[in-house]
Amino acid sequence: MQTSHQLSHAAFGSPISKQRAKLLIVEDESLFARAVMRRLQKADYECEHVETLQDARAILKQFQPDIVLLDMRLPDGNGLDMLPEFVAKNAVVIVMTAHGEISDAVAAMKQGAVDYLKKPIDLEELLLSVQKAQAAAVQTESLDYSRQRNAHATEGVELLGDSTAMQTVRQQIQRIAQLVASDTIPPTVMISGETGTGKDVAARLLHLSCANSDKPFVHIDCASLPSELIESELFGHEKGAFTGALNTRPGLIEAAEDGTLFLDEIGELPLLLQAKLLNVLERRVVRRLGSTKERPVPARFIVATNRDLHEMSVQGRFRQDLYYRLNVMSIAMPPLRERELDVILLAQHFAAQTARRYGLSSPSFSTEAMKMIQSYQWPGNVRELRHQVSRAVLLCHKSHITELDLALPIFQVMHHSNGQLGTNANAQTKLDEAEKVLLLQALSEAKNNVSEAARKLGITRMTMRYRMDKHQIKH
Repeated sequence: MQTSHQLSHAAFGSPISKQRAKLLIVEDESLFARAVMRRLQKADYECEHVETLQDARAILKQFQPDIVLLDMRLPDGNGLDMLPEFVAKNAVVIVMTAHGEISDAVAAMKQGAVDYLKKPIDLEELLLSVQKAQAAAVQTESLDYSRQRNAHATEGVELLGDSTAMQTVRQQIQRIAQLVASDTIPPTVMISGETGTGKDVAARLLHLSCANSDKPFVHIDCASLPSELIESELFGHEKGAFTGALNTRPGLIEAAEDGTLFLDEIGELPLLLQAKLLNVLERRVVRRLGSTKERPVPARFIVATNRDLHEMSVQGRFRQDLYYRLNVMSIAMPPLRERELDVILLAQHFAAQTARRYGLSSPSFSTEAMKMIQSYQWPGNVRELRHQVSRAVLLCHKSHITELDLALPIFQVMHHSNGQLGTNANAQTKLDEAEKVLLLQALSEAKNNVSEAARKLGITRMTMRYRMDKHQIKH
């Protein structure tokens, strides 16, 4: 299950600037930085990479970047400390943040950064953000970029899998698409399922299956939008509506035009904005902040959630009237553990896709690796499978991927005893609990240095952050 589009330099077009743009990557995770450099160099950007703020200051003397990809947490300080220096050099800055650092992203935007990306970061989305930043530097209209990005984001979308559960999902999508006429207001669709099951892919496929598939598809992640910015992002604002509103800006609801607006993780939307969204759905109009003019909203609304909105509405944490308004038609995405027939198919697809993207030979899976893939419960679902397989392909130097290359949590049950980890074949500790103990011990030994803890475990910092998030380990 995957959005299988690839944005090559030729497909997307030449960089907007006539000269080859210079890009500086300030990131201490070397594996990730090298992957970023390869992708951006392929798109004809001139790239340099440093791992510390000290090295960034040194390289500025001979390398004047047009664009800077700036990590927030670096060995010798916070990326915010140097952001003003980049802005003073007229560089366009994109900050990269991990879970729990959204407040830093907000501060960075206030200091002049043009965008922020939440880790783990997809390389194609990163490329699009860089191209957007370059477009902003030459004063290209942001909505034109949004249309171009969304047109590419919906190419080649497919829901892979032969299991009965996935066949049911595809049938539901086709049935809903057939009910929607091009000249009527389409019903709202709610997609539910655990994190990583592919709710966003189902939403894109539903958009492509309907009559207005050539219209914009706007994806909004309600969980990642900072509370300080979310109202303006959704509804737009007029010049002077609040401090810092230097220009009039349409919101993402307007940007969807007569296409599709996909509200991912709708359960994270604040109650105040839930009321405003309900008004948009009921009256089909939107009003920008600071404006008295109402604008029509013809877009189709698709929402997704990994939470029980009905239970939240009973508890008063989600508006009941909005819940009933959203839950007109529903699609339930099955977890990967219930798709036994699909796991190997997906793993082979992700391996071939990663190899193709990085110009590598596509490796096969050893018998032991396939058994491990089928036996593992995949708590992170398809997203976890994709990340682990992609990592194995990039690090594997053989013609086949072994169980060691997959680097999945150990199957021999671990337990915590006297501050140390040991083995016990009779222990009843769940695999998730064992994984959490491993993460906590590695962080303790590394004195809470995430990069060092990741190295101890033999995983990337992005994977470490993802697993810390999964187990709600604060840092």
